[in-house]
Amino acid sequence: MSSVFEFVAESRDLSGKTTARALRRSGSVPAVVYGGEVSPQSVVLDHNDVIKHLDHEAVYSHVLDLAVDGKTEKVILKAIQRHPAKNQIMHMDFLRIDETHLLRVHVPLHFINEDICVGVKAGGVVTHSMVDVEVSCLPAVLPEFISVDLEAVEIGSAVHLTDLVLPTGVEIPVLAQGLDHDLPVAQVVKNKVKAEVEDEGSSDDAEEPTEES
Repeated sequence: MSSVFEFVAESRDLSGKTTARALRRSGSVPAVVYGGEVSPQSVVLDHNDVIKHLDHEAVYSHVLDLAVDGKTEKVILKAIQRHPAKNQIMHMDFLRIDETHLLRVHVPLHFINEDICVGVKAGGVVTHSMVDVEVSCLPAVLPEFISVDLEAVEIGSAVHLTDLVLPTGVEIPVLAQGLDHDLPVAQVVKNKVKAEVEDEGSSDDAEEPTEES
């Protein structure tokens, strides 16, 4: 049985939409492997195995082993096409990697200390602007996720891309384009529901007009 980070595939001629549809009906997932100095290769994978693998978040930001006809190569999962209505994977793209070349991969963000956030304790709520971020790094230092610490964030404040603590050797490429691209990752805003309740309470507490005698 393959591990979480190993996909097993078979080489297959996938020319034509009819072939791809027939493979999907038989429980297979058409895919392509490309990159490096080797020509793109069409492969197929078992759909049930793929679904099990994709249940693990780390698969999306991890260097994977792709075994094709018994030969294993290092890849990352570059793209997935899903059926719009069914729990079905329609197509997958794998990118071959070189341990000496930089990768650009979207890595999940893990938000921590939200329950003890200063702004939350003061009555605010956390809103997330991003769920992942594209990073650039060598395969050996590719992080499984990046933590976003919300403990010290006050109401009206935000955590931006430049606030993220990145592992050594990991960069966020978009920041090279200037501070205009230092986008917010999460922010703490005033709780509208609580604010409305407080406003209503203030109105009720207002001095009532005295009755005329």
